[in-house]
Amino acid sequence: MQLYPAIDIKGGRCVRLTQGQFDRVKVYSNDPAEIARLWVSQGASFLHLVDLDGALAGHSVNEAAIRGVVETAGVPVQLGGGIRDRETVQEMLKMGVARVIIGTKAAERPAFIRELIEEFGPDHIVVGVDARDGRVAVEGWERVSALTAGELCMQMKAYGVRHIVYTDISRDGMLTGPNVAATRALTEETGLDIIASGGVSSMEDLRELYKNGIQGAVIGKALYEKRIDFREAAEEFSA
Repeated sequence: MQLYPAIDIKGGRCVRLTQGQFDRVKVYSNDPAEIARLWVSQGASFLHLVDLDGALAGHSVNEAAIRGVVETAGVPVQLGGGIRDRETVQEMLKMGVARVIIGTKAAERPAFIRELIEEFGPDHIVVGVDARDGRVAVEGWERVSALTAGELCMQMKAYGVRHIVYTDISRDGMLTGPNVAATRALTEETGLDIIASGGVSSMEDLRELYKNGIQGAVIGKALYEKRIDFREAAEEFSA
């Protein structure tokens, strides 16, 4: 199972939000690149970056901090948050980002994903499916659409998508455990690489995801609050 330490960037700093709420923010470091190096030193082989300001603004905001992580990490990085046009995708891939995560635009104009897959290939395009009560949320989680997570995932599969980051918003930043049942259902229904995000709070949560056939897990607040020792997790779940 591939583990993805999360580095959420707001105002150039490494932070965590609770349930995606921008007024519930905790700063963990003023230097995201330093945090990236920490996780890599403990065995991280892939990093998960989110431009929180970008997600809300609808365009990339924290480019300097993102570049700092990409240039110093030494491992592949996947990036989401405010990436809603082809030019930004191209720019981020040129910068050295390995995978670009598209969320809002995938739900609002699915054909856009097909175009990106055709141009950049399925290994570089990831779809972020963020759900509240099973419905897809967009625009920095500010708005919930009528589309279900399963419907969007199947549509993305038809367009050639291989990787999905699935976030249950109600679990995000709450340390209450991931939504294993929903993540497993998506994995079995689609056959895609569904990466669980939101709520991972312990090694037992990771073991539960692994037992249920989940291929990847994003770990955020649990690392920063020292509930999970990443070195230990990397040794047990190395992909």
